[in-house]
Amino acid sequence: MSIMLLILLQLLVLVSCAPPRCDPGFRGQCKPTVEEKPKCTDVMLSYCDDMPYTQNMFPNILNHKTREDAEGSAEYLLLSVLEALLGGECNPDVRMLGCSVMAPRCEKEKVLKPCRTTCEAVRKRCSHAFDRIEMAWPYFLECDRFFVSDEEGCYDPLEGLRAEQNEEEVDGMETPPEYRDDTIKFNHHTNAQMISILKKTEEKCEDIARTYSIGRSIEGTELLVIEFSSNPGEHELLEPEMKYVGSMHGNEVLGRELLILLARHMCSEYLLGNERIQTIINTTRIHILPCMNPDGHDLAVSGLQDNNYSEDEEGEEERPRYDSSHVGQNNAQNIDLNRNFPDLTSIAYSRRRQRRYRTDHIPIPDSYWFGKVAPETYAVMKWIRSIPFVLSANFHGGDLVVSYPYDLSKHPLQRNMLSPTPDAKVFKLLARTYANAHESMSTSSARCGSSHGVSEKGTVNGAQWSSFAGSMQDFNYLHTNCFEVTVELGCEKFPAEDELFQGWHENFEALLTFMEAAHRGIKGIVKDEDGNAVKGAQISVRGIRHDVTTAKNGDYWRLLTPGVHIVTASAPGYAKAIKKVHLPGHMHTAGRVDFLLKKAELEPDNQQEEDSIPPVGSYDRFDPYNQYERYTLMADVTQNHPESAKKPWWWSYFILPESPEPTWLLKHH
Repeated sequence: MSIMLLILLQLLVLVSCAPPRCDPGFRGQCKPTVEEKPKCTDVMLSYCDDMPYTQNMFPNILNHKTREDAEGSAEYLLLSVLEALLGGECNPDVRMLGCSVMAPRCEKEKVLKPCRTTCEAVRKRCSHAFDRIEMAWPYFLECDRFFVSDEEGCYDPLEGLRAEQNEEEVDGMETPPEYRDDTIKFNHHTNAQMISILKKTEEKCEDIARTYSIGRSIEGTELLVIEFSSNPGEHELLEPEMKYVGSMHGNEVLGRELLILLARHMCSEYLLGNERIQTIINTTRIHILPCMNPDGHDLAVSGLQDNNYSEDEEGEEERPRYDSSHVGQNNAQNIDLNRNFPDLTSIAYSRRRQRRYRTDHIPIPDSYWFGKVAPETYAVMKWIRSIPFVLSANFHGGDLVVSYPYDLSKHPLQRNMLSPTPDAKVFKLLARTYANAHESMSTSSARCGSSHGVSEKGTVNGAQWSSFAGSMQDFNYLHTNCFEVTVELGCEKFPAEDELFQGWHENFEALLTFMEAAHRGIKGIVKDEDGNAVKGAQISVRGIRHDVTTAKNGDYWRLLTPGVHIVTASAPGYAKAIKKVHLPGHMHTAGRVDFLLKKAELEPDNQQEEDSIPPVGSYDRFDPYNQYERYTLMADVTQNHPESAKKPWWWSYFILPESPEPTWLLKHH
């Protein structure tokens, strides 16, 4: 008992001698904990040792508390392998941009933030490199999130790199810059490679070139257009706009490759001072969509690889050839895109007995939207409606001929039959323009394919050759101001790579000459008495039952053949204005014909004519059932499909032990 009492007394002494416990309820008993403020430290991240500063601070904005935390992160791992992943492209720009976030610049114990303008320039220049390997733009390089404006006080994280580049430019000043791309190889390109080339061309010729997307395929591939103009992105008054479209049939690839080559050639030659190329670009706005059906192209390539490698009887390996099947002709939904446009030709035929029937700006019937409309078709229709195109060509394979509208026969049973448009003379002139400039298309010895029996010097009426409804060239003519022809580039749909140079050689002059044809006919501006532009005024030519309309700035372009034409400008609420125009045969630039419209009450005769014209509202009625939302849902389903859920080839490299998966690297997460 005494022993227990002794132990209790000793415990009491120990407790009484212990320092008082911190109780926030009693003042003076708690001493505040002083956290050590972050300080500037030397940059120790090995992949960031070439930054234009020597000190950084942790924790950084990504919440890496120490250098060791940063080095063990997926973000730093990405920076360390970027050069290899992107094939040396955009190195070291993207890596240094990442270092400016992971190892933030520190001066006088304060963190300085990098400039947003630098980030935006790098992203514009390099995002296509990430697209090529199916990787998302890294979240820690989001310009609006981790970078600040010049007004907020920022620094350029690439200033050291720019200093080195300036030194190299000074050292090489004695040698004039060489812009011609002598490294062009005539080979087939994947969709990712095609997009990368277009982006690089835009970067190389940023003053005259711009890329933009008009939508995506059913499998999610971007439908990328490259534009050439003296003022990219802007419609210029009285400057005609034209377009080239390739590979709406995915297995017909020569047009796709020619348009990729054309874009690179125009960029290089413009910078070299080629006067013809400079004149075309400075006076014309050119839009090039190399591939309308990228999913079909992928299918065609797969079919080529599966079926076209064989050995002959002696055991020698033959070079790959397309087996003439239809694999890849249609899109991923098995829709033939050149049969998928609204059938406006039948509507035009049904109006022929009307006294004042028209074949222009025919509205899309609501019934069309109840059918299966491919997203590629949808994207191109919106594109055609959004820009005042004057001229167009779409490229196919399987024959050697230029086909012009109509594609649908006027025969009651739709049998093949000559079915010209009201602008048959203009279309024949346009078709001859391409065929005659082609190295061999207009010669009888060069004919091939099923058009041989009906074509004339390399040109043919589509319905006389092979009648079908829903074509893109008929839609262009009947729904908009645009005159489009179809160019069949050769009997072989998927030529071998060693034949691509010959294809370029044969078509190069024709591609340029056809662009210049956008300047045939007349152009002008329609204004009212107050000098205001009249949008939507009709420009009519006597004897041709097909009008064009003025754009929002009142300007118009009307392709015409040489000769004498009576031209009328009219608009609701204005009196008609009529002019006689003479176009000499040797004239290869559009004649300027302006109109001044005076206010007038609508006369009864005019009222009758107006009654035969569909109201503007019906023409503007596009996608009344919101197909766009449907396509978006379809794309989501496709991306969530198990087959589409496969991770990219580089994914496993970034899976770190005891760390969450870096799903921010996935494009479709």
